[in-house]
Amino acid sequence: MKQLVYFFIFCCITNAATAQQQRFSFTRPKMGSPFTIIFYHSDSAQAHQLADDCFNLVDSFVAIYSDYIDSSELNRLSRSSGQDTFVAVSPALFDILLLSQKAYWLSGKAFDISAGPLTRIWRRARKEKRFPAFAEIIEKKKAVGFDKVIIDTVSKTICLTQPGMQLDLGGIAQGYIAQKVLQRLQQARTMHALVDVSGDIAIGTAPPGKHGWTIGVNVPEQSEELLTTKLLLQNCAVSTSGDAHQYMEYNGKRYSHILDPRTGYGVTSQRNVTVMAKDAVTADWLATTSCILPIRKVKQLAKKVGAKVLIGVMKKGKLQIYYSAGFDARWQKQ
Repeated sequence: MKQLVYFFIFCCITNAATAQQQRFSFTRPKMGSPFTIIFYHSDSAQAHQLADDCFNLVDSFVAIYSDYIDSSELNRLSRSSGQDTFVAVSPALFDILLLSQKAYWLSGKAFDISAGPLTRIWRRARKEKRFPAFAEIIEKKKAVGFDKVIIDTVSKTICLTQPGMQLDLGGIAQGYIAQKVLQRLQQARTMHALVDVSGDIAIGTAPPGKHGWTIGVNVPEQSEELLTTKLLLQNCAVSTSGDAHQYMEYNGKRYSHILDPRTGYGVTSQRNVTVMAKDAVTADWLATTSCILPIRKVKQLAKKVGAKVLIGVMKKGKLQIYYSAGFDARWQKQ
C-alpha cells in the first residue's frame, strides 16, 4: 500500500456550458485503505448505482487477489506449490500473472510477486519489533523467483514448482483494479473520471471545461507538505511509492517496507517516487521497482515502457529531484 505518499486532487465546479454534469465522489474502505471514485454524471440515481457497481467489481477482484484472505484464489494457488500440478485459474488471475511475469523480466527481477515468503517475514518482524534472522531470510529465498512459476498460455494453467511459494500481488493489484474500475466507468460512457486507490490513480478524460485533473505531489519524507507545482493530467495513470512511514531501523540503518526480492531485505536508499504511465498497472509496478533499482536504470526502464518518473531523495537535509525526460512538461502552468 502506498499510504506514505499522499495525492491531493483538486476539482473545480463546472462552467455554465456543462452545468448538467455534476461532480460525484465516493469513498469506501477497500484493501485496507480508502478507495475513491470521482466522476461527472448528469443523473444522481444513476451515479450512485454506477458507484455501487464499481465497488462490487472491486470486491470481486479482492476475493481473487488478496493474500490476507485465506480462501482467495491467489492463496489457493499458492497452496499448490511444489506439487508438480498445473492449476486452472480464472481469467482475472491469469491476466495479472502474465502482466507480473512481464514486469519481472523487464525489471531485471527487481519486481517479483513470488516474494510472498519474504513479505510475510518482514510483516511479522515489524509487528514483533524484531529484525529477521539471516538464516530465516536465506531459507525463505529458496521459494522466491518468478522463474519458478510456469504459465501454460494454451491451457491457461499455472504451476508453482518450488515448495513453500507464496504469491503477493501487493505491488501490482491496486493499479490493476484501479484501471479496471476506470474501464467500467468508461464502458458506461462516464469519461470524466478518476479512480484513486491509496496513491495508485487511474485517470480518465479531464473534468468538463478543464484541461486535466490537478494532482499535487508531497515532498519526500513528508505526509502533508506538497511540492509547490502540481501535475495536470488526463487519460493516463500516476502512482507513488516510498517509505516515509513504513520502515524498520536496525544498527543505525533504515530498512524500507519495500523489499528487494533479490536480496530478501528492505531497500535502504530512501526515496519517494512518482510515476506517470499510460495505464495504472504499469505505473504501480514501476513505482515499486523505482525504489529498488539505481536511478540511472529507473530512467532507462521508464523510457522502455513509455513512462515518466520523478524521484525525490533527501540528502543531508536537502531535497534532490531527478526527472526522466518529459516529466516536467506535465507540470501545471502557473
